[in-house]
Amino acid sequence: MNTISLAPSRWVSRPKWQLRPGLFCAWAMLGLLLLAVAFPDWLSSTDPLAADARLAYHPPSPTFWLGSDENGRDALSRLIHGARPSLYIGLAATLVGLGLGTLLGLLAGLAPAWLDNLLMRAVDVLLAFPDLLLALVIITLFGQGTSNLILAVGIASVPRYARLVRAQTLTIRHASFVEAAVTLGRSPLAVVFWHVLPNAVQPVLILACIGLGGAITAAAALSFLGFGAPPPAPEWGAMMAVARNFMANAPWLMAWPALAITLTVISITVIGRDWLRRSEGRSV
Repeated sequence: MNTISLAPSRWVSRPKWQLRPGLFCAWAMLGLLLLAVAFPDWLSSTDPLAADARLAYHPPSPTFWLGSDENGRDALSRLIHGARPSLYIGLAATLVGLGLGTLLGLLAGLAPAWLDNLLMRAVDVLLAFPDLLLALVIITLFGQGTSNLILAVGIASVPRYARLVRAQTLTIRHASFVEAAVTLGRSPLAVVFWHVLPNAVQPVLILACIGLGGAITAAAALSFLGFGAPPPAPEWGAMMAVARNFMANAPWLMAWPALAITLTVISITVIGRDWLRRSEGRSV
């Protein structure tokens, strides 16, 4: 007697984005952000700095999709044009932290024991301070401005990158392929740059992808406190700093940049964690 199998065929599969809608939404949000960064005029042709006091505090409407601010500027245009400086600060700060942390961790992992202990104790001192507090101290020492904001957020993230690179370096320096390269007569510098560094940095890049969301949040928080781009620059943290004074008249001015920061951080974190999960799956 013939029976009909109800088991799904191995030839029938759904697209991966249908199985993981959260990841698909995260990539869609990231694509929209990259479009806003590269071509903001495609999404909004209105000048984000064009002010008209007669149009102040307009609620969301067909004229102003996200409303207008206290100077009559289009909130949607400012939100779109604010993506570039906001992401630039977060990305630049992450690169600063990644570069300095990789250099420090690599040096500690390859250095003699006394120098390794000295460098790691310095890293432990930095870890004793919360990132935001450490960034505030650095800004207090060097002054305000976008460049100092990037430097402050980047230096605050150095310890976690340094510790991970050091741990990877200590493991890789005794690997068989490194010992084989030394046996074949390759110079110590070549061994470090061609064998140790690429393998030590790979997991750190995943951490940096996840840490990018934290850098964007920290930069927005410092801008909110007045240490970032000065008004009327369309930067999300600075927009929130100004909007807090008008919560009674126009609460939407605070809502849109806060929502943009939240969705950006969630999207980057989801993509980074998916990258980490796939990396762990390949290493098994």
